[in-house]
Amino acid sequence: MARDNISDILVFIAVARERSFTRAAARLGVTQSSLSHTIRALETRLGVRLLTRTTRSVSPTEAGERLMQNVAPRFEEIEAEIAAVSDMGDKPVGTVRITAIDHVIDSVLWPRLAPLLPQYPDLRVEINSDYRMVDIAAERYDIGVRYGDQVDKDMVAVRLTADVPISIVGSPAYFEHRPIPSSAQDLMKHNCITLRLASSGGIYAWELQDEGREMEVRVRGQAVFTSAYQMLHAALDGAGLAFIPQDMTAPYVRQGRLVSVMENWCPTFPGLHAYYPSRRNSSRALGLVIDAIRYKA
Repeated sequence: MARDNISDILVFIAVARERSFTRAAARLGVTQSSLSHTIRALETRLGVRLLTRTTRSVSPTEAGERLMQNVAPRFEEIEAEIAAVSDMGDKPVGTVRITAIDHVIDSVLWPRLAPLLPQYPDLRVEINSDYRMVDIAAERYDIGVRYGDQVDKDMVAVRLTADVPISIVGSPAYFEHRPIPSSAQDLMKHNCITLRLASSGGIYAWELQDEGREMEVRVRGQAVFTSAYQMLHAALDGAGLAFIPQDMTAPYVRQGRLVSVMENWCPTFPGLHAYYPSRRNSSRALGLVIDAIRYKA
């Protein structure tokens, strides 16, 4: 196979995985026009269309799917072997890609990774903030972060935090003209700040507990966000009640800027866990990162 075919197929694989020229170009560090030219040239040489393009999406054709199923895994094997050879050197080398939500990145991952990087100049971490339920194998992440009960059983899971209490909070200004809620039914009368789920597009139902009985409450309100930080800021501004992790709200409750309510209704979620597909293909770089971020009681 000609060398330009090899490099161009790698570009095709990136576009097919991302299903977006924009995201693939950003990941590869090239322009979209360059990427489009590369794909067109590859299709011309092969004599077959590999991608179906619309104004909103990109998807592999039947020929493209065949390349993805039969050729992409071979490139992954080559990359794995190259990484294994690099691991035989004196210093760990490579990039570890992680996906997690913004709050977890700021409060858990980065504080633990920041001291590690200066010790290993050839180690790189790429951290993506994403609220979707990411398939880390399909999207080629090395590590994902979820609550313990959300990790698939075939994954290796490493605890990052103790169990996570959740809280319902509102500002003193919000409660000046509204009663303090004391039940799930009361929440229906309040302006609740809600979260739109990135994976399904639906609104997250608050997971509450009533004397040990789990229940989902579909609250409503004027403000809908896609990030816990935005919900916190909206609560501080008096926009309504927010349902967010207690470690985010505790400093503001202590300062008197937020009021915690319905504490006996708020659950404790299983601790956050880092997860990855298999120990078999783990590298020294991955091992260093996992050891740095793991929970140390």
